[in-house]
Amino acid sequence: MDMNDLRALSTVLMFVTFLGIIAWTVIGGRDRFRDAANLPFLDDDETSKPEETRQEKAS
Repeated sequence: MDMNDLRALSTVLMFVTFLGIIAWTVIGGRDRFRDAANLPFLDDDETSKPEETRQEKAS
């Protein structure tokens, strides 16, 4: 086994690792992070109202 064989083997291993990471994030992470992805939109109604309307609602 010479140096070119080691380079080819390392390239193949890195490519397989890359594909594994992509598959893990696309397949496994979709449902797990759906709630976290929607967090910025949860309080959208509260922040878009004028200040006096928010104070009246808090009272």
